[in-house]
Amino acid sequence: MAPSFVSDENSLFNFVVRDGNGVKGMVDLGLSKVPEQYIQPPHERIVKLNANSQNEHTPIDLSKLDGVDHEQVANEIVNAAEVLGFFQVVNHGLPLELLESLKDAANKFFAQAPEKKAAYRKGVSPSPYVKYGTSFVPEKETALEWKDYVSMVYSNDVEALSYWPNECKEVALEYLKTSIHMVKKIVNILIEKLGVTIEDSKLDALIGLKIVNMNYYPTCPNPELTVGVGRHSDMGTLTVLLQDGIGGLYVKVEDYMNAGKKGEWIEIPPVPGALVINVGDTLQIISNGKYKSAEHRVRTTSGQSRVSIPIFCTPNPTEMIGPLPELVARDGVARYRDMVFGDYMNNFFGNAHEGKKSLDYAQIN
Repeated sequence: MAPSFVSDENSLFNFVVRDGNGVKGMVDLGLSKVPEQYIQPPHERIVKLNANSQNEHTPIDLSKLDGVDHEQVANEIVNAAEVLGFFQVVNHGLPLELLESLKDAANKFFAQAPEKKAAYRKGVSPSPYVKYGTSFVPEKETALEWKDYVSMVYSNDVEALSYWPNECKEVALEYLKTSIHMVKKIVNILIEKLGVTIEDSKLDALIGLKIVNMNYYPTCPNPELTVGVGRHSDMGTLTVLLQDGIGGLYVKVEDYMNAGKKGEWIEIPPVPGALVINVGDTLQIISNGKYKSAEHRVRTTSGQSRVSIPIFCTPNPTEMIGPLPELVARDGVARYRDMVFGDYMNNFFGNAHEGKKSLDYAQIN
C-alpha cells in the first residue's frame, strides 16, 4: 500500500524534497510501485546489461609508480583518461579499514530519523558547507532521481569537525585528507604527459575546492523505470569514488579504441579495495579536449539499498580555467574559452542532468 500523498504531485514533492524526508523516507512508508514523478522517459532508463558489457580493464596498481614500472603505469593512466575517462586504482595508499568505515558511516547517517537528516537541508543547515538533499536539481527535473545525499564542502579542519554530521565527519575528513596525495600524483602525471609544466600553486588551485558526498540509493520496486543518477559528467578536475559491493555505475564510451563500441554503456564493476577515478569537465577543458570527462549514470536496484562516497576535486571558484596556452599553440585552435570556474559551477548546478551538455557553456562554436 503506497502512502496517500504519492498520488498527489505537490504533496509528494513537499514530503520528499521540501520537508527533507528524501526517497528513503518515502520508501520506508511502504511502496509497491514507483511514483509517476520518478518514472524516466524510455530513452533515459537503464537496462541492466550482461557481463560482456562490463569494463574488463584491470585496476591500475598505483604502488608501481614508485618503481621501475613508473612509465608503464603512467601511460595506463593517460590512456584511460583519453579513451574512457574512468579507471580503477588499487594500492592507492588509503587503508582498507578506512574504506569500510566510510561505508558504515554513510549507512549510519542515512539510517537516522528523517528530521535528523532534514536539519542539514538547504536554508536550515547550520553551515553553508553542509547540505542534505535528494535528486540533483529537483525543481528543474522532469523526472526525479532515486537518490538522497549529504554534501560536505571542505574549507578547513575546524569547520569540518564543527559542522559536518557527527555520524560521518571524522571518517569523511580522513578520507579526504588521505586521498589528496594520490589525487595530486595522478593530476601531475596527466599534466606532464601533455608536455606542459605548471607551477605547484596552479596544480593546487585546480583541486583547491574539495567536496565529499555520501550518496544513498534506497531499494526501488521498479528499478527498470528509474535512475539513481541521470546522465552527466562531473564539473571538476578529478573525482575519487568509493563504491560498495553492489554496483550500478555505468559509463558511456566516447572512443572506439580499447574501450568498446562508441556510444555503448559499460558497467564499472565494484572491485574490493579499489577506488574509481574519473576525469571531470575541467580536465577536458584545460587539456583542450585530449582528456575526456566521461558521461556516466547510476542504476537503482530492487535487491538492497546501496551507498557511494565520491570526493569531487575542483578548482577554486575564483580560478580562471581554459585550455593551457601551450596546447592551444600546438593544436592551432582553442576548443574551449577561458572563464572563471565559479561561473561554470553556477551553470552546472543551475540545470538538470543532461549528459555532457554542461560543457556547452565552455565550448567555442
